[in-house]
Parts: sequence; structure tokens; C-alpha cells
Amino acid sequence: MEEDLISKKELLDTTGISYGQLYRWKRKNLIPEEWFIRKSTFTGQETFFPRREILARIERIKDMKDDLSLDELADVFSPNPADVHLSLQEVSKRNIVMESLLQLFESQHGNAKEIDFMSLLAMYVADVAVRTGDINLVEARDVMDAVETHVGKFHGKPYDLVFARKLGVGVCVLIDSSVPVHFDPACKLVARIPLATCIEQLKMTLP
Repeated sequence: MEEDLISKKELLDTTGISYGQLYRWKRKNLIPEEWFIRKSTFTGQETFFPRREILARIERIKDMKDDLSLDELADVFSPNPADVHLSLQEVSKRNIVMESLLQLFESQHGNAKEIDFMSLLAMYVADVAVRTGDINLVEARDVMDAVETHVGKFHGKPYDLVFARKLGVGVCVLIDSSVPVHFDPACKLVARIPLATCIEQLKMTLP
């Protein structure tokens, strides 16, 4: 299926931002370089963007730019992990993830006193999938293991967690966000969760 794109002209008209704002936000890393897609048209080369992602990002920038500087916004939107450590009690108090996932984390990590960002992200991704009904708590353990074990290897690149199920058996993998995934007919894609979005959302809940 062809990707749903929006032209630069339509984007500027729809959002009401200027050409200068768009490229200033690009220079400040608020909008990823890979979202600027050059394509040939009958009028020559034009710039397009992934419609859903760019419209959502610009709305968030407009909503937040009065409260945060562009540098602070860039940190929020960066796919790099935050440098934070929280106690289990603090995570519970802030209601960042459901209590059942905190208990699952404790059962896997013994008497851990603090949670770093990677571990918190692993729980957060599992929380997203469980709350939507895509996976159960047993499968959440595999999601947490996959994210906590592998996400640090991606060095800030955008990756997705893909969860699939075949004959009742679930499996999860982490793949580049730009890569399509295809399964045999007996395998059902259950969820595809963009980790960059989860990182962004998680950062917004942290001090």
C-alpha cells in the first residue's frame, strides 16, 4: 500500500505555519530529516512528508512551544533515552504504568531499588500494548525483555516493536521503523508500536 504523504504546500496551508518555521524546526531537530521526502512530480522535484506523523508533530510543537524552548522541545522529541532514575514507589505514585507491570518487573529483577529509563521504557511499551488489549500480561513479560535487552543497541534510530501471534504463540521483534514486515498467512500481526513515540510520551511524564 502506498504511503500517505502530504505535500509541503498543503502542509503549510493546513497547519498555518510558515516556510521559515518549518525549516527552523528541522534545524532544531524537532522534525526528523527522514520525514522530508523528495519526489519527482510533473512540475519537478517537490518535498512531501508522512501525513499522519508530520501533522501530529506540528500540532504538538504548536501546543508546547509557549511553555518550552526549542532546545527543550528537541530533547522531548529526541529518540535518545533520558537520564533518569526513579524508585519503584515514585513510578507507582506517578501512575506511569499499571501496577501489574510494576509487580512483573519486580518479579524479574528481584529487589531493585531504582528503575532507569530503559527499564521504564520497557514497562511503558508493554503498558501501551496491554491497555489496548493487544497482548496479555504473560506476553507483556516478553515485550519487556525484548525492549530492555535490545533498545539500547539502536543508538537513537527510530525502531518499532512488532508483536505477532501464530497458533496462539506470541513473538516480538524490534525492527527499523522504515522497514515493512510480512508474515506467512497463518501468522497475525497483533501490534506495531513506534518506540520513538513511546520515548517522547514517556519523557513528558518525567520530571
